[in-house]
Amino acid sequence: MDSITRRKFLVTSGVTGAGALAAGMTAYSVNDILATAGERTETTGPDSKTLVMITLYGGNDSLNMIVPFADSAYHDARPELAYKDTEVLKVSDSVGLNPAMKGMHRLYGEKRMAIVRSVGYPKADRSHFRSMDIWHTANPNQPGNTGWLGRWLDTVGGDPRMAVSFETVLPPLLAGALSAGAVVGQNGVRLPKNLPLKTVSALGQAAAGESILQARAAACFADLANVDTFIRDVRENDEAQAGQAQARATGTGGGSALNNQLSLVAQCIEAKVATRAFSVSLGGFDTHADEKAPHQGLLGILDRSVTAFLDRVSKTEQGKNVVVAIYSEFGRRVRANASDGTDHGAAADVMLLGHSLNGGLYGEAPNLKKLDDGDVKYSTDFRDIYATLSEKVLNADPARVVDGWKGRLNGLFA
Repeated sequence: MDSITRRKFLVTSGVTGAGALAAGMTAYSVNDILATAGERTETTGPDSKTLVMITLYGGNDSLNMIVPFADSAYHDARPELAYKDTEVLKVSDSVGLNPAMKGMHRLYGEKRMAIVRSVGYPKADRSHFRSMDIWHTANPNQPGNTGWLGRWLDTVGGDPRMAVSFETVLPPLLAGALSAGAVVGQNGVRLPKNLPLKTVSALGQAAAGESILQARAAACFADLANVDTFIRDVRENDEAQAGQAQARATGTGGGSALNNQLSLVAQCIEAKVATRAFSVSLGGFDTHADEKAPHQGLLGILDRSVTAFLDRVSKTEQGKNVVVAIYSEFGRRVRANASDGTDHGAAADVMLLGHSLNGGLYGEAPNLKKLDDGDVKYSTDFRDIYATLSEKVLNADPARVVDGWKGRLNGLFA
């Protein structure tokens, strides 16, 4: 089983422009993002929307997330992995959500969740590296060196704080030709046990007449104290989430602390920061063996984290303009393997959530009797989704963001 890290993926993906390298080498603190609170620019107004991209690293088994429980081909292909009609949370006469997704089932019933079926691209690639590179750059034809949100950032002035990742390494998604998003890493940030917060705060106080290097050192201590205070109220969720999932990550990126990442996003939204796009992630979806329980555990983390986030931000006007997009680099094979898992596949479903959406099912359901070399055939190109999000959420011209792509996901927004 391959061991892939997001740092290695960043290097392998070909996103090595000056802007990306600069962003990857520059540390941004939460205070840097909060410093934009209340700002109003051409791209940030009282009615502007915010996009939150959630990447599921490893290749999510979409068929066990959005379950075609009424399809005999589904049960024939994976008799031990398939969910029965009595187990799923039904959204139609033939489709149900994984039993771990109770919160999202509620959101679907409230018309705040859209499920786009069979999303992919021509000549699907089953490599983690290449397929995620395609999803990040929106370029299935050749390796790209800019991400689609990075290109959007280029069009709005290039301030890194407009596109923020709460991950440890800059995702290629946010790398532009001239600029790149801000990385505000929060996993693993904690004060030493023998160093009280009061002491760190004191070290962070600037002193008159000190040298530039001393001032920079003081600023580092101040940032450490601020970040520790800022995330202390959400860190306690780490151990609870890990215990609930019991899933083995495979090194394909993402962190287990999705709830922490989304809590930071929520606090930024509540503070009315200028950021228009956030990137967070969850890993561990490379489920080649004994899949059913770990996968359900991961979907439980995803469900609880996303619904808690949306319920929280929906209490504010700016939060009602948030759109969440959840995707993975590929789905899994339709037929289970000999280890009660699934191998790398192709097309999969994408979930979109938010108050401004027209919820429901979009696109063609997977036809499990007409496969492409054992994989679900794509019927909706992922660039249709990106172009729609560019127009309706970021108020951007898809010609500059998604290379002039003409397709759209009609009817998604009111």
